[in-house]
Amino acid sequence: MRYDAIIVGSGPAGIFAALELVKTDKKVLILDKGKLIKERICPVISGKATSCINCPSCSVVSGWGGAGSASDGKLTITTGFGGNLEEYIGESTLIELIESVDSTFVEHGADPNYYEPKGDMVKDTIKRAASVGIKVLPAKIRHIGTDASREVLDNMYRTLKDRCNIMMNTFVEDIVVENGEAKGVILKDGTRYESDTVIATPGRDGASWLEKVVRRLELPIASMPVDIGVRVEVPDSVCQDLTEHFYEVKCLYNTPTFDDRCRTFCMNPSGYVVSEYNKGHDLVTVNGHSLKNTKSNNTNFSILVTKNFTHPFQDPIGYATHIARLANMLAGGGILVQRLGDLKDGRRSTTSRIERGMIEQTGSAEPGDLSLVLPHRHMTDIVEFLDALNVIMPGVNQNDTLLYGVEIKLYSLRIQLNDSLEVPSVKNLFMAGDGAGVSRGIIQAASSGVVAARSAIKAMG
Repeated sequence: MRYDAIIVGSGPAGIFAALELVKTDKKVLILDKGKLIKERICPVISGKATSCINCPSCSVVSGWGGAGSASDGKLTITTGFGGNLEEYIGESTLIELIESVDSTFVEHGADPNYYEPKGDMVKDTIKRAASVGIKVLPAKIRHIGTDASREVLDNMYRTLKDRCNIMMNTFVEDIVVENGEAKGVILKDGTRYESDTVIATPGRDGASWLEKVVRRLELPIASMPVDIGVRVEVPDSVCQDLTEHFYEVKCLYNTPTFDDRCRTFCMNPSGYVVSEYNKGHDLVTVNGHSLKNTKSNNTNFSILVTKNFTHPFQDPIGYATHIARLANMLAGGGILVQRLGDLKDGRRSTTSRIERGMIEQTGSAEPGDLSLVLPHRHMTDIVEFLDALNVIMPGVNQNDTLLYGVEIKLYSLRIQLNDSLEVPSVKNLFMAGDGAGVSRGIIQAASSGVVAARSAIKAMG
């Protein structure tokens, strides 16, 4: 029952923390409420159910590999976005760490080829974007693919399964802290596991669980931003020039009306819009992915509006999930889709109007009116961003463009951590990944897991 280190969560942060710990022959326990990657099969996506049946743990966002295993499987091999890890360890150290983590993915079966933006077209795109206030962040990207990423993550499981104890379908109730030190965890059934260190890596789906732990332990919170937006779907031709040279275009924009920060996220050429079933919050949100072997005729990406909340507001996750539930309510339990032209004209979309358009929707969604869901401020930000993006994506703001809602990112509670990713007030309690607000993507989540593990090893002597 006693371990050198207990890791809560088996997403990228948890997996890479374990890979680092076993190098020193530490006795490691990994706990996760979800299933192994081979067992993560959503009844709706597989066609066995027509609507969410409320599985004990959602296979789309929970389990081995985390929520990212069901997304596009992109590794952004650069700094500047994807998280805040450089604030803790410095940019030069982060660059070295990202390259090391990327190599580990390749060793476990990721495509050795990557996309790297360069050439006159890239320079011209950056210049044209700047003319309307958009900052384009070129990034080297390795595309694993949603289907191939499952194989890569399963290979990582095979690497670890004989070197540490892995318990899936196991819900952690709380982290044990005594006299200012982490001493282990307590499971939902009351079982207690003791350890010298605890590394909490619950990921996006576990953000609400981590928030409860933080509230109980009265841990300091650094900031509370939240990302809320829509997923945009357009014909491949609208983004083809960009995806050929960038694969994924990362754009930042400050909107003219409200001066809010918006960004593009998770661009999927020839991809599919999908639903995410969040069991913990009892809601459905939208996401997108791109497969290696199966292609559509559309490209999808999200536009997210970032808002930072200040005292006395203390529930950014509740704010975001409330908006998502409004969409579920209007969509009869799922997600909404609306033509951009209908949104601008102040009317709800209908099935017939969407079918008459030039885009065949890839996501299962109910036609409706997103202006009844998203705050006016967010809606204005999104429309203004689309108008600006038209400079580098001609046609993205035309009437038939489809907007799916709502897309939210539940890593909004950012815990106050020191440079070792240790909670300052609790010795030997480390946190990493999206759930702790350290990262916003696979590569930095994995990198943060390595940082936490190395710090834990140092603490254990």
